[in-house]
Amino acid sequence: MIIIVGTGAGGAIIARELAKDNIPVTIIEKGPYIHSKDAFNYYDVYNDSVDLLSTTCVGGSTIVSMSNMVRALDEELHEYDIDISREYDYVEDLIDVHPLDDSHIGEGTQLFLDAGRKLGLNTLKMPKGIREKDCIQCGKCAFGCPADAKWSGKDFVDEAVEVGATFISEAEVTEVISDDSTVKGVKYIKEDVETVLLADTVILSAGAIGSALILRNSGIDAGRDLFFDPFVSVGGYLKDINFNTEVQMAGLIIGKNFVLSPHFSSFIKGNIDNEDVDDKDILSIMVKTSDEAKGYIDDDGEVVKINTIQDIRYLAEGAATAGFILREAGVDPLTIGSTVYRGAHPGGTAAIGKVVDSNLETKINGLFVSDASVLPISPGKPPILTILALSKRLADYLKNK
Repeated sequence: MIIIVGTGAGGAIIARELAKDNIPVTIIEKGPYIHSKDAFNYYDVYNDSVDLLSTTCVGGSTIVSMSNMVRALDEELHEYDIDISREYDYVEDLIDVHPLDDSHIGEGTQLFLDAGRKLGLNTLKMPKGIREKDCIQCGKCAFGCPADAKWSGKDFVDEAVEVGATFISEAEVTEVISDDSTVKGVKYIKEDVETVLLADTVILSAGAIGSALILRNSGIDAGRDLFFDPFVSVGGYLKDINFNTEVQMAGLIIGKNFVLSPHFSSFIKGNIDNEDVDDKDILSIMVKTSDEAKGYIDDDGEVVKINTIQDIRYLAEGAATAGFILREAGVDPLTIGSTVYRGAHPGGTAAIGKVVDSNLETKINGLFVSDASVLPISPGKPPILTILALSKRLADYLKNK
């Protein structure tokens, strides 16, 4: 039997691929099984010094993601003898990754695209895993899709269970059991009862924080390097643009040190000294960069984030570019401001070449990791597609093995 811990991008596709091949699979998820529309209730809370976006529920953070699907770290992974071009093709076809139809590109997004192109920036529609026929264009992508119109890990968990996989929710895996450097199973706690579940293969896909802590409890040092893509939203006043109800992050500008995407933030109006400004009057852009992975998980399990001069410089460069785009799009330049710094896409805590090998296996035989933990550097872009492709590669490796 194979145990998969976690149901985000990594765990979900592995469960689907193995279960459809009639391989006995048990999926263990720390959070509950929920409806997608309720996902906003399951955001994680870290310490006061870290504002990091992640969720604990079926589907993991994919359920509150924008379902952005871009290829990242292709060349960097070649350095570890990993080529996932075939897996990218497979996943993109499976999820039907594509830029949104014009019917789902709102006025605010179109202004972003037009302004970016006029300024000579590398501007395109964002590849997404969204089904237009189901999408109601409500702007609530980050809250959990009320129409179930976007792909999330929950979709693949459902498929796996339909063909025979066992799913255990609200169960926290605390430790991987091994003997003579070989996996024997896991310990998990559900309703205050500790249970031992035996298996000859265990895959940790509990996210960069969760997987690292389980590894530590299992005798493997992890979590000493942590990245999470820093981001801010920059925006201002554009009367009646109604951008808050559009599909979010449907456009993309790729800079050398940052990416930009139209993304509504209700915090922007707090920067504007005008009581009449409403959410419908805000046009804003997310500025996201890679970072130098100077964060870590301390011995108490707390997340610590250290910002370098380069991190701050890249973010400032992207924010300035966003300001030029907003002005070109018609936003009142006197109202342009930024949100506070936040983080997304934590990873690097069990990196390839440090904690896992090119097959994503640890020094414990039969113990694998497949989530953002294994990414060797910060991608500075949405990592979901890369995690899906790496995990598809692992699923095929396990089938052949």
